[in-house]
Amino acid sequence: MNFLPFVLLGLGVMILATGLKTVQQGTIAVVTSFGKYRRILRPGLNLVIPVIEQIFRRVSTQNRSVELEFQAVTQDQANVYFKSMLLFAVVDEQEETVKKVAFKFIDERSLMQALIRTVEGNIRSFVATKKQAEVLSLRREIVEHVKEQIDAVLDDWGYHLLDLQINDITFDEVILKSMSQVVASNNLKAAAENEGQALLITKTKAAEAEGNAIKIAAEAEREAAQLRGQGVALFREEVAKGMNMAAKELMQANLDTNMIMFSMWTEAIKNFAEYGKGNVIFLDGSPEGMNRTLEQMMGMEQLKRKD
Repeated sequence: MNFLPFVLLGLGVMILATGLKTVQQGTIAVVTSFGKYRRILRPGLNLVIPVIEQIFRRVSTQNRSVELEFQAVTQDQANVYFKSMLLFAVVDEQEETVKKVAFKFIDERSLMQALIRTVEGNIRSFVATKKQAEVLSLRREIVEHVKEQIDAVLDDWGYHLLDLQINDITFDEVILKSMSQVVASNNLKAAAENEGQALLITKTKAAEAEGNAIKIAAEAEREAAQLRGQGVALFREEVAKGMNMAAKELMQANLDTNMIMFSMWTEAIKNFAEYGKGNVIFLDGSPEGMNRTLEQMMGMEQLKRKD
């Protein structure tokens, strides 16, 4: 019985089986032939020629991340400590891109070392131009600077930077203490300024209120004085009218108008006695004194008439 066909068939099946290769999703396989690049294999079941073709490297197209911890020095010689997370990936799944990723570095370790040192170097060069007081507020600027500087480099490697997150920025303990003191003193200064402003506002409002009160009191006093003056004027007008009417009546009755002066004299003496509150007033109550007083009053009346 001839077993040669069966042997050849079995050998063919074994060769075929060794040539079947599975490529996982998110991965692209790079095939070489006798050490030279030949082609790429997409995810799924692929066939390579045994002995002639072999898978040189499997390139992941998934996002990758790495944590960074390093130190930088500011322009004013302060040590700054960074903790960051770097997110990167292969640019695309095109054949040329995959060839760059597969052949630029000898192994994965060399790629990661170059990538980390490139990012750290760019951050250090940026921080070296800034003062320590500025660094804490420049997270976004640092990320934008790094992306701008290394995008071209990473593209030449077949990668691109997806994100750079700066999770923590710290300084030496002495610097942190001095920064805390500066913040505390600034807060005290702001509180003092606010208190001064509040006191100024309070005093200003009090002065305005006092000024308004004085203004209102002065206005009230002016109106009161005006009313008093009007009252006195009306009183005198009414007195004059009454005296005029009394004089006409006396003249019609053929009586001396000096009776009005006499009546006023006696009424004045009565008021002194009735409403006096202890003040001493000297009056000459003799007929001669009364006569002199009447003559003086008549003289004053005649002067008023001349005026």
